[in-house]
Amino acid sequence: MARYTGADCRLCRREGAKLFLKGDRCYTEKCAMERRNYAPGEAGKKRVKESEYRQQLREKQKTKRIYGVMEKQFRHYYDMANRQQGVTGENLLRILESRLDNVVYRLGFAKSRAEARQQVRHGHISVNGRRVDIPSFRVRPGDLVAVAPKARDMLVIKSALISNERVQVPAWLEVDIEKLQGSVLALPQRDQIDLDIREQLIVELYSK
Repeated sequence: MARYTGADCRLCRREGAKLFLKGDRCYTEKCAMERRNYAPGEAGKKRVKESEYRQQLREKQKTKRIYGVMEKQFRHYYDMANRQQGVTGENLLRILESRLDNVVYRLGFAKSRAEARQQVRHGHISVNGRRVDIPSFRVRPGDLVAVAPKARDMLVIKSALISNERVQVPAWLEVDIEKLQGSVLALPQRDQIDLDIREQLIVELYSK
């Protein structure tokens, strides 16, 4: 499966915004956006003409990078969202938020979505009592997501719980820290997704 293997901080600099891809580092002065708040490369400091197409493309790229999704899968999600009833852009974000790796991150069991993806792949997460090792697995209302018993004493999970005390669990999820499990109360509404994403620009890009 294709995946990005470069430096995460370059992605934030390219999009000109913190994408919170590195967990704790993003909240410190070591964050690349704090030290070099311009695009990577020799032309990074040059002024770029902001065309309509460029704005749409950058919004799509930013959203892909936040959720760690490659182009083919992202386009598949868009087509799926376009077939559903309702607002296509909101449907797209709802699909992305319902990915298992994102839910693990949102519950506070991982410092970043990349870390959550690794936990899922290594079999440390269960859904409704059954191990699921597919990060793109989509949860549904009523599902119970939990850390597997063998993984509950892992330092990486304990460290994530401490670090994520600053992060509020969204209202569409409910977490039980003592049992290291969380419930999906409902799929999120747009106002429950705390990301600076202009999803309409993505819809306009794919609609051309």
